[in-house]
Amino acid sequence: MSIEFAVPVQSTGATPPVQPGSPQLLRSVFRRHAAGVAVVTAQGERPVGFTATSLTSASAEPPLISFVVGTGSSSWPVIDRVEHIGVHILGEHQRELAARFARSGADRFAPPTVWHEGPGGVPVLDGVLAWLGCRIIARVPAGDHRLIVAQAVAGDASGEGSPLLYHGGSFNGLREP
Repeated sequence: MSIEFAVPVQSTGATPPVQPGSPQLLRSVFRRHAAGVAVVTAQGERPVGFTATSLTSASAEPPLISFVVGTGSSSWPVIDRVEHIGVHILGEHQRELAARFARSGADRFAPPTVWHEGPGGVPVLDGVLAWLGCRIIARVPAGDHRLIVAQAVAGDASGEGSPLLYHGGSFNGLREP
């Protein structure tokens, strides 16, 4: 059964109204949602990685995380095959790193990116606030993306600094009121 909402989209004058139920509506709403910034890495024939703002803690027992990855991304073929991934929480000092891993066609692991091999062979980025080594336990179809569920098996939360946020289409630091 399909439910349709007949609620008109109101405009405040700042942005034009968008079609209800459209991809543009979803994007415009989520530009208003501040999200933490993470980088997900994996090791294929060469290391791959991408910037993710969809990271969430899914369960404490067992320790599970989840995120989504686009099936059209250059990282997806590797994420689809590997058993382990690295998940890195970025600090506000890492705007350029976040942008590099979000940029299509960039050599994300070339200098100035500093990284080393971690548990399960995953690339671990240096200088992050925290990282997890995870074992993928599910890849769930979700439109043009896959929802990845992974169990944390290693990690380090000893980095210092404030988190990097994504809001309104740009990377920002956390500001106190």
